[in-house]
Amino acid sequence: ELKYFVSSILNWNLFPEKLTDRNMKKIPWMDKGVIVYICDSRGVRDIYEADGASTVAASEPLVVLVNKGTASASEILAGALKDNKRAVVYGEPTYGKGKIQSVFALSDGSGLAVTVARYETPARTDIDKVGVTPDRPLPASFPTDEDGFCSCLRDPASCNLNAARLFVRS
Repeated sequence: ELKYFVSSILNWNLFPEKLTDRNMKKIPWMDKGVIVYICDSRGVRDIYEADGASTVAASEPLVVLVNKGTASASEILAGALKDNKRAVVYGEPTYGKGKIQSVFALSDGSGLAVTVARYETPARTDIDKVGVTPDRPLPASFPTDEDGFCSCLRDPASCNLNAARLFVRS
């Protein structure tokens, strides 16, 4: 019987090429819900939502580890899990890559990157330059790897973790 689920998305490349409606719907830890809003100068341009078709363990407690290396699609996933109250996010603020840019080739061989939109979390938070703020920081003595985190779950006192409050947001 599964009692909890731990995911580390410190630098998990969930969507290797780009965000598309097809790969966005396949988040395994969410039944349904908004994953991200794509916004431009006129407001919301697109809404990506989980459809629940690939869901596993959607009702089990979930903890997610993030840090300043969590960027792009991993950062969007962390924001979606947090804002949909699907996971408790531990760590430090994520990288803060919230802009969508198009690159145009110029005649001299150089290129011009133009910001065309931005990502907003389901709670409508613009993550650019600020990242996703975790629900809780990790204790200074806390291990930085997933195996160490799992060891802490087995023996919470060894890493100054209160097991009874692990899945509580604050």
